[in-house]
Amino acid sequence: MLNYFGISRSTYYARLAAIKKGDKYADEREAIRTIVAINKGRYGYRRITVELHKLGFCINHKVVMRLMKEEKLTCQVRLKKYRSYRGSEGKIAPNIINRDFNATKPDQKWATDITEFHLFGRKVYLSPILDMYNGEIVAYEISERPVLKQVLSMLNKAFTMRPNSQGCILHSDQGWQYQHKEYQETLKNHAIIQSMSRKGNCLDNSVMENFFGLLKSELLYLEDFTSCEDFINKLRDYIDYYNTKRIKLKLKGMSPVEYRTHSQKVA
Repeated sequence: MLNYFGISRSTYYARLAAIKKGDKYADEREAIRTIVAINKGRYGYRRITVELHKLGFCINHKVVMRLMKEEKLTCQVRLKKYRSYRGSEGKIAPNIINRDFNATKPDQKWATDITEFHLFGRKVYLSPILDMYNGEIVAYEISERPVLKQVLSMLNKAFTMRPNSQGCILHSDQGWQYQHKEYQETLKNHAIIQSMSRKGNCLDNSVMENFFGLLKSELLYLEDFTSCEDFINKLRDYIDYYNTKRIKLKLKGMSPVEYRTHSQKVA
């Protein structure tokens, strides 16, 4: 038959081996589908490449991008950019951070803000504290009303979680909660330094704006909810996922908690 069709023996056995072997990226495709499913379509090809390397696959990011296109597994997240104008300094506290969001160790610089969600005719308010060192959410409080108690409860949780945070700079916008005397006294009692953005300038607190944008893109706009309570439960799950499982390229492919734990071991 080989002589009849004019095919050499080496070509025949090479093709036979290829048929037996099948798709040489079959395992990688399955791993990619699993990673996409676990992270609910939140990862692009760069993060998926990092996860594949962690699993022991030696694969180039360009190959991952091609395989994802063939499998029609595109990232579902579409981030929105924030824009603002230059504002005036606050009267309560100076802008100490001044857009320097780099921190060399945990609990050196924190940021906080409040974001609002509208679902099922109700409102949900999230008040978190973010550590600029690794982007980790140190503490948060969820409420259906933007009250001072929510922010104070968040602070108490943060101080419980990080009892050695004295000297930390806590940055916020000029919201009324952060200008309240009880809020300022709470910071002073725990030796926390207050910093505030200029009026109307969200870029002065862009680390929080970026987190809220990510949260809404990867949760609010991506998932379906059956009720307000269902959203709150999934919000809590997302924050836990964000802290412990969602990898960041700038954190060497680790989650915020992994990065903090790793850095403390190295130190």
